[in-house]
Amino acid sequence: MTTYVWDYLREYEEEREEILDAVDTVFRSGRLVLGPSVSRFEEEFAAYHGRAHCVGVDNGTNALVLGLQALGVEPGDEVITVSNTAAPTVLAIDAVGATPVFVDVREDDYLMRTDLLAGAVTERTRAIVPVHLYGQCVDMAAVTEVAGRHGLKVLEDCAQAHGARHHGRLAGTMGDAAAFSFYPTKVLGAYGDGGAVVTEDEQTASNLRRLRYYGMEDRYYVVSTPGHNSRLDEVQAEILRRKLRRLDAYVEARRRVARRYADGLDGTGLVLPANAVGNDHVHYVYVVRHPERDRIIERLKSYGIELNISYPWPVHTMTGFAHLPYRTGDLPVTERLAKEIFSLPMYPSLAQDVQDKVIEAVRTVVAEL
Repeated sequence: MTTYVWDYLREYEEEREEILDAVDTVFRSGRLVLGPSVSRFEEEFAAYHGRAHCVGVDNGTNALVLGLQALGVEPGDEVITVSNTAAPTVLAIDAVGATPVFVDVREDDYLMRTDLLAGAVTERTRAIVPVHLYGQCVDMAAVTEVAGRHGLKVLEDCAQAHGARHHGRLAGTMGDAAAFSFYPTKVLGAYGDGGAVVTEDEQTASNLRRLRYYGMEDRYYVVSTPGHNSRLDEVQAEILRRKLRRLDAYVEARRRVARRYADGLDGTGLVLPANAVGNDHVHYVYVVRHPERDRIIERLKSYGIELNISYPWPVHTMTGFAHLPYRTGDLPVTERLAKEIFSLPMYPSLAQDVQDKVIEAVRTVVAEL
C-alpha cells in the first residue's frame, strides 16, 4: 500500500453521514447559487475570526485577486510578497495588472523577512501580501508597521493557515483583508474548490460582493465595475459549515501528528519545522529539510512512500515570470530551500501506524546516506 502526503478517505468515512446530509440540505433547499448556505457560512466564518464580513468566492486564487482589487490595487502598482510560496499568490498579483516585488525569507522558519520590506517600497508600491506559510504566521506587527508608515494595504494570504495564531490573534485578523482557500487539502478543506475573503471594512466587503458577481450592484442589472463570476458554491459552503465546527479539532489532530514526527525524527539530521516566536502552528504541511533531499525522496519510493516538495521552484525562477528583473542568486535563502525542503504526510486522520511507517523509513534512508 502506497502512503501519500494527503489522503481524505479515512476522514470521509468518519464524516460521511454529515457530508451527505449537507449535500441533501442544499439540493432540497431550492437554491443552488448564492443561497442560504453561502450566507450562513459567511456569517459563521466571519464570526470565527471576529471580523465583520466574509465574502465567499470560488477558489483561493480568486480570493487573492478580488481581495487585491477590493483594496484598490490597480494595473501598474507594485505588490510586495515572497517567492517561496505557491504560484497562485503571485499569479493573483499579475492578474490585477500589478507587478510582484519579492523579498527573501528567513532561514529558520521560511517566513517573509519583514526587515527587508521597507527597502522594497517604491513610489509605485500599493500593498503587501504576507504569506502565512505551511501553517504559521508572518511577523504581522512588522508588516503593519511598514504598511502604516507608507500608506500601504495589507492582504494576508491565509491559504495555509486556517486557525493559526500569532501572539493570540488569528491569521486573517491582522491586515486590511485576508484571503483563504478551501481546496480539499487545506486545514479547512471543501470537497472541491472554494475560497473566501474576510475583512472588517464595509467598503472592502461591498467591493468584494460586487466583484464576485460580474461587477453588478444587483443581480442581472447594470455592471458598475467590471468584475468576475467568482461565487462560492452552495454545496461546498454547506459542507464547509459542518467542517468549520471541527476546525479546532482538525488543528489539534495535526499538532499531535507534528509532535509524533518531532519525537520520532529527532537526531536524524533532518531540519525539522521551527515555530516562530509567538506562533501557534497548525501544520498545514510538515516540511523538513536535508541537503540530500532528492535522494531521500527517491529511496522512500521503495518503501511505498510518495512525498511532495513545497515548493521545488521559487516563483521568480519560473519561465512565466522571466519578464521580472530577478536572476538566480537574488533571493539566496529561497533558492537554497527549494533544493532541500520536502513534505511528510500530514493530515488529521493520518493513522499512527502509517506515521510510524514513515518515521521508520525516513530514519533508515537518512542513516544510509
